Amino acid sequence: MSHLAPARHTGLVTRVGPGVITPHRVVVIGSGFGGLFGTQALRRRQDVEVTLIAPTAHHLFQPLLYQVATGILSEGEIAPSTREVLARQKNARVVLGAVTHVDLEARTVTSRVLGRDSVTPYDSLLVAAGAGQSWFGNDQFARHAPGMKSIDDALELRGRIFGAFELAELAQTPAEAERALTFVVVGAGPTGVEMAGQIAELANRTLKNDFRRIDPTQARIILVDAVDTVLPSFGERLGGAARRRLTDMGVDVRLGTKVTDVDATGITVMEPDGGSTRIEALTKVWAAGVQASPLGRQIAEQSGAGVDRAGRVQVLPDLTVPGHPEVFVVGDMMALDGLPGVAQVAIQGARFAAKQITRRLDGTPLEPRFEYVDKGSMATISRFSAVASIGRLRFSGFFAWVLWLAIHLVYIIGFKHRVTTLLHWAVSFLGRGRSERVATEQQVFGRHAIDVLPHGELPYIPTDPADGEVSGVAELEDRRRRTA
Repeated sequence: MSHLAPARHTGLVTRVGPGVITPHRVVVIGSGFGGLFGTQALRRRQDVEVTLIAPTAHHLFQPLLYQVATGILSEGEIAPSTREVLARQKNARVVLGAVTHVDLEARTVTSRVLGRDSVTPYDSLLVAAGAGQSWFGNDQFARHAPGMKSIDDALELRGRIFGAFELAELAQTPAEAERALTFVVVGAGPTGVEMAGQIAELANRTLKNDFRRIDPTQARIILVDAVDTVLPSFGERLGGAARRRLTDMGVDVRLGTKVTDVDATGITVMEPDGGSTRIEALTKVWAAGVQASPLGRQIAEQSGAGVDRAGRVQVLPDLTVPGHPEVFVVGDMMALDGLPGVAQVAIQGARFAAKQITRRLDGTPLEPRFEYVDKGSMATISRFSAVASIGRLRFSGFFAWVLWLAIHLVYIIGFKHRVTTLLHWAVSFLGRGRSERVATEQQVFGRHAIDVLPHGELPYIPTDPADGEVSGVAELEDRRRRTA
């Protein structure tokens, strides 16, 4: 007896010819801000079927990842299940898988999970696969200086940060303890500033009474960047305010300083005068640079579009690519008019693309170009202190911090997540505690162990011979049997 539910259309259909009816198939790549909001923008269209394909089963509220890494929030509060979020949207289907190939001519998307391939056809395509961390051509740095782009990154960093204090307690020499209590954050943008500020608060407030052999308040937090200002996108005034606050908290801010090497026990930097300095530090956080999904170059090569240095597709004014008006690229994957890689660009771009799709289905005129409405930028530095740039207005200090809390609470998905987030903020910001201090060796080392597995031992979906051949799986099973 089959346990599979019968295949069904999830929405009503549109007539495309005598006696032939079919829904308009929209495939959305990515479950971030662009993918989720683009999917939700089509929820009222009963003549549309949306298939959202993503490598994870959750929607990630990336701006709060640093709070997972520093023990303020749990991963579940900023990463609700995509299926749960879209459960009531009957014209939407969620498919787990990393997209490996897009065929613009055949209008198909190929995705893979645990060695199994799936091919999904589309009539309209919304590409919102986002961006990953960039180590500027030095990907070997990633092993010892994790980025901040995924739940895995945040959990690994949580283990490294809290684990560093534990190792310092066990240190047998002052030099070993000092190395464990030195934290280097690379990148003076919002993520780097927020991470440096929270590590400082962790050391000076949360952990200061928890150890017997070490004094956590003696921890060194160093923020380095090759640029000459903190938060350069916020302007000189707010950047200066952020730097002064960090300095008051004991953070050593080193600007005009370029990272040249990273290893297990430290980091080497080039100072503004050209000299080289070695910083002994067990914990390094990489918060500088982004690189668009490799899918961007695939799409650009097939459509004739250009790409910028970060791999973003140089889209047309209406967010499509040359020769393919059915393909929209949004968010961190698109390059248009110098727009920044922030959540609002992705949200507004995805909603624009959804409206273009509905206009085309309704036979109404299309908008010639995407117009972005800048709603401002914000970054926290510490509890009760933030900076905010909204239009011509500039705020810093407590008022900006309250504004930051309110805005971010609104964009967290789901009522229950908002409530638990608010409670955890109260514990951390009004008190000294951190609700999420659990860290395991698996969080720190598990990902690297998978990376070094032989190809034949990689995780895969087991199958039974009675299932017949499943695309992408047979080869992995054969290799596994030969290496057993």
